[in-house]
This record gives sequence, structure tokens and C-alpha cells, in this order.
Amino acid sequence: MPRKVADCRDTPSVMGCTLTISGEEDEVVRAAVEHAISVHGHEDTQELWDATRASLKDEVMPGAAPVAQPSAGQTPAS
Repeated sequence: MPRKVADCRDTPSVMGCTLTISGEEDEVVRAAVEHAISVHGHEDTQELWDATRASLKDEVMPGAAPVAQPSAGQTPAS
């Protein structure tokens, strides 16, 4: 299972935050939500948790080719 990344640069803000968090999915979601609450002033809601999880990307290691992700409604080729 690929590591996940949450990157504040993907979300427009007046702060211009550049924090990037990577790791296993659950730990990235937890850290990103805590960051959104403590630094950006978001409220701790289920919607925040869901949106954070949905915004995660697979981590791409330098020099590695990105792994193609199937589009919504498609299944990976066998």
C-alpha cells in the first residue's frame, strides 16, 4: 500500500502554508486534521476528516514513475 501525502499548498489560503505530511493513511489524516485545527482554525468536524482523507495523494518517491490511478468508476486492468 502506497504512503499518502497531505500538502497544504494544494489548498488555497491567505497564510501561504507550505507544510507537507507523508506516511500511512491514518496517521497522515490525523496529523493533517490536527494541523488544520491548530494552525488554520478549522473546526473539528466529520466533514473536515472526510475532506482531508479525500484530498490525500499517493506519495511519489524521487526518481520513481508515478503509479497510474484508475478514474472514478473504472477498475484497474488485470
